[in-house]
Amino acid sequence: MIIDRLIATDRLTVNCAEVEGRTGEPVVLVHGNVSSGVFWHSTMAGLPPRYRPLAPDLRGFGGTEPLPVDATRGLRDHSEDLLSWLAALALGPVHLVGWSMGGGVVLQLLRDHPELVRSLTLVNPVSPYGFGGTHGVDGRLNSPDAAGSGAGGAAPEFVRLLREGETGAESPFAPRSVLDTAYVSEPLAEPDRYLAAMLTIRVGDDHYPGDSRPSGAWPGFAPGGRGVLNSLAPNHFRIDDLEVVEPKPPILWIRGSADVIVSDTSLFDVAHLGALGVVPGWPGADACPAQPMVAQTRAVLDRYAAAGGRVREVVVEGAGHSVQVERPKEFVAALVEALDGA
Repeated sequence: MIIDRLIATDRLTVNCAEVEGRTGEPVVLVHGNVSSGVFWHSTMAGLPPRYRPLAPDLRGFGGTEPLPVDATRGLRDHSEDLLSWLAALALGPVHLVGWSMGGGVVLQLLRDHPELVRSLTLVNPVSPYGFGGTHGVDGRLNSPDAAGSGAGGAAPEFVRLLREGETGAESPFAPRSVLDTAYVSEPLAEPDRYLAAMLTIRVGDDHYPGDSRPSGAWPGFAPGGRGVLNSLAPNHFRIDDLEVVEPKPPILWIRGSADVIVSDTSLFDVAHLGALGVVPGWPGADACPAQPMVAQTRAVLDRYAAAGGRVREVVVEGAGHSVQVERPKEFVAALVEALDGA
């Protein structure tokens, strides 16, 4: 049985899902943006008894204390929350699994504290160069203020419906519609628990999406200093030297081939939407090309491998952004192989 438990740490109180009575090697499952640990329940149920799966909610998500997010620290508010939670449970080195934004969180933890990581699994992770506002495999900024990334890119209607707890699908921006069309490649047979998890997110300048600043560069906005989307902006979050960490735990990178969120042509990247004519005034591919998110991740992991790290990439054909939800058996099989080989 999967149960929730509140853990008091020296930073905040964390809600964590776990399999009741399970012991073994700890596997920490870190969720993505606009979600919670609920998105890991099928993974938790599928892991063999020799592993102890734990799925904490990040601050402002699920049942965890909704402290504000200081976006100028990138994802370190979240990674340091995890550190304090690991210490509170005296877990020692763990297997880390991060999905989407959670992939960035576990990358940050690996970069800062590699001695605490037995293995790292990235599931459709955010690029090591953040989300939006960059070009090239080396993550060069499109403009010095990272215009085109951060909270200004959130659809106002989606934010409003999140705040209101909308459960219907009348609007294409309704959370249920976004779940059906962006989180997965095909609508789920039983989506309600995932929708409920999405609706736990705190909405506002300190949480989702965050604050925004005007910019003289297209599309006219730049990241603010508060909130979730700004913590993913490339002027705040950037991991371009992963190859220097020691020790180097093995890394599994697993992703769906049909992901429309983290992609080299992401439908959530303002630059790509500009190229499609959805956002007016796009200055062209020379000035503002689509962010090559997958290629950027591959470049960082290739350098990690060249420096002696072990990296394996698994592509699940036809799956979307939430491989662990859409293809639970394939996902658990790949994850167990990585855990067993660590």
